[in-house]
Amino acid sequence: MIEPGATIGILGGGQLGQMIGQSAVEMGFRVLVLDPTPGCSASRVAEQIVAPYDDVKAVRELAERSDVVTYEFENVDAEALAAVGLPTRALRICQDRWAEKQFLTEAGVPVAPFRLVNEPEDLVGPGVLKTRRGGYDGKGQVVLGAEGTEQEAWAAARELIGATECILEDWVDFELELSVIVAGNGTGQFVTFPPSENQHRRNILHRSIVPARVPPAAARQAEELALTIAKHLDLVGVMGVELFYLPGGELLVNELAPRPHNSGHYTIEACSLSQFDAHVRGICGWPLPTPRLLSPAVMTNVLGEDLPATLERIRTEPTWSVHLYGKGEARPGRKMGHITVLEETP
Repeated sequence: MIEPGATIGILGGGQLGQMIGQSAVEMGFRVLVLDPTPGCSASRVAEQIVAPYDDVKAVRELAERSDVVTYEFENVDAEALAAVGLPTRALRICQDRWAEKQFLTEAGVPVAPFRLVNEPEDLVGPGVLKTRRGGYDGKGQVVLGAEGTEQEAWAAARELIGATECILEDWVDFELELSVIVAGNGTGQFVTFPPSENQHRRNILHRSIVPARVPPAAARQAEELALTIAKHLDLVGVMGVELFYLPGGELLVNELAPRPHNSGHYTIEACSLSQFDAHVRGICGWPLPTPRLLSPAVMTNVLGEDLPATLERIRTEPTWSVHLYGKGEARPGRKMGHITVLEETP
């Protein structure tokens, strides 16, 4: 167990690093963050080492000055972490979509059919072509309809295959998307948060609704799948598990995020502890209480194009819990903050 007063090191200084840091400071920890952008969001609550993620010397400094090291997103450099003796199993699995799908299959978790594709001749539709590495928020993905339709999409898919390794997932005709936040603390204890129902716009999470509008049995099954994954991964800290809910009630796991997840932001106001509290407790070996939902909630992302209207509307919206991340440039599609609203019903 790592006690208050110790230092938590975080690879990545975006909004997730900032919110991990906020929870850590409230619990009595010091926070040190490594990020290549001077004045990153997390620097508001932490000391910052300004360096690239593949700078082994900087990563070693972070490790030596910290009592425990975590990361806020999975696109950090696994080789740099391994070079200084930090564990990378979960990171390596989730950095590679092919490895991730194989891991889920071996764990007995249902996923959509998938295959490696190396040549344009391997493409079949309908399906979703994804790069093996580096994609997020819809980047590195192409949705393919039946062959001969949507010529631009098929051309983009062929270009993607020519540029990098890809996998192709069969199209899933889902009713809605869910996610479950699951946490572990390294002592065999795992807990889950209530599933959220997620709505996307332009492949970026727009809104999370809790409780998710699925039957109670489906919500319990989603949590059980998340627990199965966490146990097979020996999870320490928090993970986001994304799922498809199919019209017949079946659940398929889509992707994993081995860190706090955008869809879990509702937990800050709506639960007995937040996903960030659970993450800090988990990586520090503290006991994990079972999270309780205190109120239905709706969380909405604020992107760059939404910021001016958001700043105007908060003057007249007393029920909004507003979280802004302190980012300098409000670019379209860039996550600048989020708003959570608690009401008696979603």
